Amino acid sequence: MKKYKPNIAVLIGDPSGIGPELISKLLAEEETKHANILVIGEKNILLDANKLTGCSTELKFADNIDDVKFDDKTKFFLDISKGKNKKYEVSKCSKESGKTVLDALNLALDLVKSKKIDAINFGPFNKTSMHLAGSKYEDELHLMADKLNVNEFFCEFNVVDNFWTARVTSHIPIREVPSHIKKEKIIKPIKLINKSMKLNGVTKPRVAVQALNPHGEFGDEEKNEIIPAIKEAINLGINASGPLPCDTSFITAFKNKNHDCIVGMYHDALQSGLKAFGFDRGVTVQGGLPVPITTPAHGTAFDIAGKNIANLEPTLQSFRIALKMSKNLLNE
Repeated sequence: MKKYKPNIAVLIGDPSGIGPELISKLLAEEETKHANILVIGEKNILLDANKLTGCSTELKFADNIDDVKFDDKTKFFLDISKGKNKKYEVSKCSKESGKTVLDALNLALDLVKSKKIDAINFGPFNKTSMHLAGSKYEDELHLMADKLNVNEFFCEFNVVDNFWTARVTSHIPIREVPSHIKKEKIIKPIKLINKSMKLNGVTKPRVAVQALNPHGEFGDEEKNEIIPAIKEAINLGINASGPLPCDTSFITAFKNKNHDCIVGMYHDALQSGLKAFGFDRGVTVQGGLPVPITTPAHGTAFDIAGKNIANLEPTLQSFRIALKMSKNLLNE
């Protein structure tokens, strides 16, 4: 059976942050040859980044998607600048920076809908700039889900060293968390992370589920909601276990390699552990969308933008995940 190369859209990210310099370096990496690459953004932003990094990847520039004809060798750049050579101020949020991000993202999502793109890998966005440019969404994941007409459960996965995490609740006040800890809500991220990790090459993911309360005690959510959700997952053929007390869960699951992923009940129970073990290696995967969409987890890092010192590894890891997941989707 022929093995197809995926078409991956690479977005250069917010021009005021470290995204362009990271993408400049990424495009020079050997691993990008395993996909048909379509960079989307403004030509001058990448050329300026190339001057900063000293990298120079041969690209074929196009103004229209109809001019892009993948041939297994050529990397294409779809230029959205429309002849303008705009300069963006480094390390500053702005409407202009947010607009170019939204223009590139919306175009990439249109190409996903028209089946011309199999995955998206993007340099970091800045939510404030996106809101200044008119985005009505709380984050890019909700924009993507709406644009791609996703009606099923979706969530953000955070990944370090191929150890994945998912959350039942995310950006809500702690006082509201217990009301959301229901069996029907807990089972959704368990099922989705199991499916997504399989797509990333883990045959039977070992899914740990965190408790809500200290030591898994001092409340009834574990007995009434979390354990029943774990049992339902097991009945569905998922290798799930728990609930693990939050304070030792990352030692048990991640450090001691007893599990491949964790599903937690709230934001900080997961993010504190994950960032403590690998803040500089984090990747974000947008889960539940029709194609893999990935990015480094560290954000636009205005404090080091333009200095050519940003760590490429999270960006490279995020590309690897997009590549593997899209390859597996194409060759199922």
